Amino acid sequence: MTVQTKFTYEDYLLFPDDGRRHELIDGDHYMTPAPSTAHQRILLKVAHRIAAHLDRYPLDHLYTAPTDVVLSKTDVIQPDLLFVSSARASLVTSQNIQGAPDLAVEILSEATRRTDEIIKRKLYERFGVQEYWIIDPEIETIKIYRMTAQGYHRVAELSDEADDMLSTPLLPDLSIPLKDIFA
Repeated sequence: MTVQTKFTYEDYLLFPDDGRRHELIDGDHYMTPAPSTAHQRILLKVAHRIAAHLDRYPLDHLYTAPTDVVLSKTDVIQPDLLFVSSARASLVTSQNIQGAPDLAVEILSEATRRTDEIIKRKLYERFGVQEYWIIDPEIETIKIYRMTAQGYHRVAELSDEADDMLSTPLLPDLSIPLKDIFA
């Protein structure tokens, strides 16, 4: 009989600071290389637009990776971008986020596609992240999942080709043209 080791947050804190993203999902260690320049460019564009929006509206906490989100003792992740509303500001500590953010955003790469689209989507749903965006730079789309009483429902798949606008009820009046994100 083989016993599989499950890592905890205490183990996670001992992982090396080696430029890779280390995460725990159900106690399993996931490691990915540093993101590509295209990934970072898209992340900065989305983060900049949301940050500018938050300057006008006191809705508070926006973070980019690497920011630890501790969902449980064996689930520690670093979304590319995350938002915590001021109503839930108690989740924000000086070291990390202790609980599910309101919004999590992941930008796909070949190394993270399966993890982001399946494993993390199920994790975010299980822990009650209200909205999850999956940005796909390859086909220039954004999938939006929103929490319902039955779990996640994909409410939109936005496309650069359709001149779609990115918006969310979590950030009223935010509207970002996809053309600006993928330009």
